[in-house]
Amino acid sequence: MTLGLTGKVAPYKNNFGPFPGEIYRAPFPIDFHDISVEDSLSALENIFKMDLDPSDCAAIIVEPVQGEGGFYAAPHEFLSALRRICDKHGIVLILDEIQTGFARTGRFFCTEYAGIEPDLMTVAKGIAGGFPLAAVVGKADIMDAPDPGGLGGTYAGSPIGCAAALAVIDVIEKEGLVDRANHIGKLFETRLTSLQNQYPDLIGDLRTNRGAMIAMELVKNNDAKQPNPELTKALMTECYKRGLVVLTCGMYGNVFRFLPALNITDSIAHEGLDILQESFDAVA
Repeated sequence: MTLGLTGKVAPYKNNFGPFPGEIYRAPFPIDFHDISVEDSLSALENIFKMDLDPSDCAAIIVEPVQGEGGFYAAPHEFLSALRRICDKHGIVLILDEIQTGFARTGRFFCTEYAGIEPDLMTVAKGIAGGFPLAAVVGKADIMDAPDPGGLGGTYAGSPIGCAAALAVIDVIEKEGLVDRANHIGKLFETRLTSLQNQYPDLIGDLRTNRGAMIAMELVKNNDAKQPNPELTKALMTECYKRGLVVLTCGMYGNVFRFLPALNITDSIAHEGLDILQESFDAVA
């Protein structure tokens, strides 16, 4: 089901299948790519007119910040509009906070920025500090709807996993990691803006407004319609040679994503950004 939901074919969907039908996608609002909130909502309305009556729509699923899609943050007004649409038609609103949750974005959950409450929320990754754990959080009328024992799994309710998650929450609170994520975001914004000023034709967009979930999109000729996956791959390789492991994302593989540990020291953050600077100078 999740392979059917993902919008990224390679390396996830190719050579797999078949996938469940009746999954519809509307464009995600991205200013850098000239897709407005109005464009996205209009596309959703077209789906309701041509493909699926809203009364037959089980759920709308959205990431408050796209992960594999490129680290694009959903505008607050977009999430608020989705909440209103779901309330109007009795649709379940599901927020995927697997990558954005647990202080990563400068809020405990990124959804807080929009001031809305989803009906269901998926969480994982940061929930247990590296220990394998994931969860679904939901409103009582939904979570209590299955028969007793209807929700479960081989590893469900692992005592060790739950203990790890509780310990992580304690650390987040005691060490002030929600605020720390915002500090990290500002540190990266300062350094990456300086780098963008050096290479304005190559660094088309910086996304530094969601705490420690940061992205840098590489293009050609300062043109959003000319992604630069070649430079992205070369830069990633050069960083690795110099001792810095980085991740990329985006439909065209041209987005650098930064997910530093929330308890990273400023000195280590600057050390990593120094390597990024040196690597960019070497391959640009």
